[in-house]
Amino acid sequence: MTISRAAIIAEARSWIGTPYRHQGSLRGIGCDCLGLLRGLWRNLIGPEPESPGAYSPDWAEAGGNEALLEAARRHFVQRADGGFTDGDVILFRFRKNVPAKHIGVVTGIDRMVHAHEGACVAEVPIVPFWRRRIAATFSFPGVEDHEQ
Repeated sequence: MTISRAAIIAEARSWIGTPYRHQGSLRGIGCDCLGLLRGLWRNLIGPEPESPGAYSPDWAEAGGNEALLEAARRHFVQRADGGFTDGDVILFRFRKNVPAKHIGVVTGIDRMVHAHEGACVAEVPIVPFWRRRIAATFSFPGVEDHEQ
């Protein structure tokens, strides 16, 4: 199965305006950043490869492990160069030495769609605040023009 980067971007943008809901993953109803990615997976690829299980808003700090990064490595294609292009997935750390716990989907030059507490899903610039916090970058499996 192949997926175009244009399809990934169109699907991500179709979630804009979805309210933030912790552990949600339903377009138009509610999602968090992981739920946004889960919904994209379901709509672009099919059934989710694994359940994230219940998690708290501070799960990464409380657990101290790289659960999100490890799951991304199991199901996505990590970009060796650390760069990103349209349709890629970016994982972020909010502080150095803490696990990655935020996700955005690249929609254009220096733009991403993401969900965060207190706001609806939005398309925002990838400003220096976000660039400094990049932990890893990935492509969806089966992207037809995958570059590494």
